[in-house]
Parts: sequence; structure tokens; C-alpha cells
Amino acid sequence: MKLINCLVKLLGFSVCSGSIYAADVPVKIIAFNDFHGQLEAPGTLRANAATAAPAIPVGGVEWMAAYVDSLKSKNPNNAVVSAGDLIGATPLISALFHDEPTIEAMNRLGLEFNAVGNHEFDEGREELVRMQKGGCHPSDSNSCQGAIVGTPVPFEGAQFSFLAANVQDAVSKKTVFVPYAIKTFGAVRVAFIGMTLKETPTIVSPSGVAGLEFLDEATTVNALIPKLRARGVRAVVVLIHQGGTQPVTQAADTINSCVGNLAGTHIAPLVNRLDDEVDLVISGHTHQAYNCLLPNKSGRLISVTSANSIGRVLTDIDIEVNPKNGDITSVTAQNKVVDRSATGVVPDAEIAAIVSKYRALAMPIANRVIGEITAAMPDSALNAAGESALGDVIADAQLQATGASDKGNAVVAFMNPGGIRAPGLLYPSSAAGEGDGKVTYGEVFTVQPFGNSLTTLTLSGEQIHILLEQQFTGCHAGNAPASWNYPAGDTGQAFNRILQVSSGFIYTWSALGPGCDKVAQASITLNGKAIDPALEYRITVNNFLADGGDKFFILAKGKQRLGGAQDVDALEAFFANPLNDADASLSGVQIAPGAQNRIIRLN
Repeated sequence: MKLINCLVKLLGFSVCSGSIYAADVPVKIIAFNDFHGQLEAPGTLRANAATAAPAIPVGGVEWMAAYVDSLKSKNPNNAVVSAGDLIGATPLISALFHDEPTIEAMNRLGLEFNAVGNHEFDEGREELVRMQKGGCHPSDSNSCQGAIVGTPVPFEGAQFSFLAANVQDAVSKKTVFVPYAIKTFGAVRVAFIGMTLKETPTIVSPSGVAGLEFLDEATTVNALIPKLRARGVRAVVVLIHQGGTQPVTQAADTINSCVGNLAGTHIAPLVNRLDDEVDLVISGHTHQAYNCLLPNKSGRLISVTSANSIGRVLTDIDIEVNPKNGDITSVTAQNKVVDRSATGVVPDAEIAAIVSKYRALAMPIANRVIGEITAAMPDSALNAAGESALGDVIADAQLQATGASDKGNAVVAFMNPGGIRAPGLLYPSSAAGEGDGKVTYGEVFTVQPFGNSLTTLTLSGEQIHILLEQQFTGCHAGNAPASWNYPAGDTGQAFNRILQVSSGFIYTWSALGPGCDKVAQASITLNGKAIDPALEYRITVNNFLADGGDKFFILAKGKQRLGGAQDVDALEAFFANPLNDADASLSGVQIAPGAQNRIIRLN
């Protein structure tokens, strides 16, 4: 695209560079990303990053649909798009039914194009093709519940297109899904290219991507540009499941900012390599909201957006397309909160009814007892060092799930505290009447609702030390060595974010220590032996942390990555057999809160 200097617009015509032609065609694009099957409201979003202002109730697919309809009503030339991870790593209400509820809801919301993300491959290629084409699951009777919930039987499949230009069969070299779609708006056409992050094989179970190749994203996009030009299309939008982060707290007042210009993240250098014909990049994967202008290959600034995750935010994008040459002449983007408290917004009744019926079907599974505890383990019960009984249990479960040689050969697991959700595990019986101390599947799913998958990777002992230092405020791009992987300008943690650690790993930290020097290397031990800075260790984290989430940037340097089980599945297995007894004869042992002495605070 080459921006045209227009002198005046009058009576529906533009006078530009001495020529007269019909006015640019306005097109509205409504975008979101990383929905992860969050059919029900995920909770709240902070209203203000800097203050304790009341949080905003957000999300829920029926509310998303209402906001989408409102935006569509403002311009009949519109398209609804997603930048991936629409399904996979989903809550029980969607996951139990192999994400058919999410596809059915999105059909009724009006989604048109979805760039395939890494989590779409969680159940493998054949299952993802079924999501597109429809039909019942080959072996699970939970599939095809349409007769009960009011949707077609057999499962209708996605009435929108999965796009994945850079995912191809390793033998045939043919793409698994169509690489792009072209939509016509009156006299103009716009191409939507779908891209999956090329690192997908490193963060998805090998069985999910067996026989597939994931090509470089920018190279793939650029190779498609001549083909689109040959078809007379010069308005190009890239939907890519890859993204960046900005060093600010995610809140309603920060979702349209671009602090640091996404420096040091995957998406910025990728955009820097894109052909000048690309005018808009709608991104995802990092679960952040941002609204940026980044330079492309020619140095021209183009719009790069992301809409947080799980239905909290939508991106409202207005573009104008020149009908004479097909170029996009302007892009205006704004992230908007899906606010459930807004007056005048009426949630979609049909979608709400479908979700309600799936909820009723899921309840017996949610109420299934999977283990016992001897005392409550609230999510907020941290000791002075930042350790919690629940955090210990989750880290132990993740280590147990990845400790075997064929599962990752991990020796320690780390869990981010933000991934442990309220209220934790409470001792009194829930309304389901399971009994005091009994833990239900629904309760552990609530504790770990993000559907993150476990990732085992290799760090040196020195990098483990860096990981621990990155937990604390005061360590940032300005005072940390370049090898610590901080993005330029990053200000570090806004508050101490203490990782929960598995049994056998112990370290000491000083609250009075300077930034980047609160943990003595010699204090870090594993099973009674000091961690050697020069040796390599296999560690387990969830996939969110593995990509540098929560500002644990050093984890992005982890090598030899292996995808593993879903975090909630690991926790359920641990409750069933907490002592990892080979014949499971000790299953049913009650889990008691530990002494919480793995993390030691000096002052």
C-alpha cells in the first residue's frame, strides 16, 4: 500500500494527486484472539492499571455476540475474524464435548475466518479437520449433543474458514487448510491470510503435529503476495497466531497502548520482514491487548493489534480501500472491553440457551470426586516467602506428570501464582454435596481454568538463578545483563511474583537485596545438592511461562522443549495417586498442606 495525499473530499469523490475517482470503500473488521472456548464469563478486567478502581465484569460468548452485532450494524461491509487458539486448552463446558460447543457458538456469533493457532492442534490434525467439516467424534459419546442443546445432529462443523498458510503436510507439501480467503465488499476485495506460529511443534504434544511442517511466517506471507496481486487483490490483512507483550498491567486503560513497541518479542521482527502490501496484522498467542504501529520491510508503519484473551476484549478496526487500485488507504483500530455491565447491550438469547444446556450436561462431570484434602488450600494463602500449600501441590503434580524419561525427564517444576485461581481448594463441601474435604473435578478445573499444557525444557543452573531473580521488583532491562533476555525498556515486575516450586527444590531470597541480586546462587539446591551454574537441568512449566509469560523472559531461551499433558489433567492424576505408586495401591491418600518450607525469606 502507498498512502495517497488527498487534497479534498467532496460529494463522495476524492481529489488525490490530480485524479478523480469514486470514494474509498469503508470496511469494518471485528477481531479477537485466544478465545480458548471461554463460553462463560471469565470474571473481570481491571478498570485501571494504576489504581484499585472497581473491576469490570467481562466476557461470555453471548455478550461477545451482542457487541459483534452492534459493531456490524455500523457498517454493512464487515468481517469477523480470529487470530487463533479459538479452541484447545478450553474450560470443561467446551473441552468435555471436544470443543463442539465453541464451534457452534462461533457459527452463531458470525465468525468468518480463524487463523489456526497452536492449541487447535491439541487433539491432532484429524480432529481439527473434523472441527472444520463436522461429524461426530469417532469414539467419544460426549460428541454430537445437538439433540439436547438445540444444534444440528451430527455436529455441524465450523461455518467459518480455518486458515493456515504455513502449515503443510510433510510429504505432499499441501497445506492442511486453505492459506487465505478473499472477501468482496462492493467494488473492492480484501485478502485475509491465516498464519500459525512456526514454533508450534515445540509447544504442542508431538502426536498433535505428527507429519506436519510449520514454515516461517513472514516468508510464507511474502510468497503469497504475488499470487494475490495476480488475482487483482492488493488489500492484505494478516491474521497470525503469534504476538508480543507490552510491560504494563492489562487493564481497560492500557489495552490500546503500545509501551515499548513490542520490542524483544516475536511479533516485532516478524512484522519488520513483511512485504509492503500488508497493511494490517491481527495477532494473538500472548494473551495481551495492544494497539501498535510497527515498521514493515520498507520501514512503513502498519497497524498491529491484539485483543487480550478469552473474550474479554474485541478489536474494532476500520479500513478504507481505494476502489481504483485496490489499496488500503487508512487503518484505524481500537480495542474495546466486552463489558457485561454496559447498559443497552442485550446478550444473544440463542447462544445463551445453548451454553446453558451444555452447562447442565457438564455438571455431573464437574461434580465427580477425584480426591481428598485434610484442610483448605486457598489460592491466596501465601506465607511471608510467597509460598502456598496449593502452589506446592500443583508444582508437585506437574513434576510427577513430566518426571518419567518419556514424559520430559524433569527434575523440578515451577508454577506461576497467577495461574492458580480463586477460591482455591476449600474444605467445606460445595453445593453439589460431595462432602467435606472431598475435591471435585470441577473444583480443580476452577483452580486451573486456563487449559495450559505442560512444557519441559532445558535451562542451565545459571539460567535457573536468573529465573528466580526475575520474580522480584527492581530487576529490569536497565540493570540486568543482556543475556537475561529483558526486552528493551521493560521495567520488570510490578510486584513480586513468586513461582511455586516442586518438592526437593529450595532457595533463599532477601527482601533487602538489590534488584537482580536477591537470590544467592549458593542457596539454590535440588534434592540436597547445590545447583551447578554450568550444568543443564530439565524443568517443567506451563506453556504460558515457557514463552516468557509473566515477564519470566529467560524461559524463552529454554532448549529441547517437549509438550506434555494439560495442567488440570496432571493435577487430577496427582490427586488420584499422590505418591506415584506404581500399582496405584495407595490411591485415595488424603493430601495435607505441606510445611511450605521450599522458599525461604531472610528478612
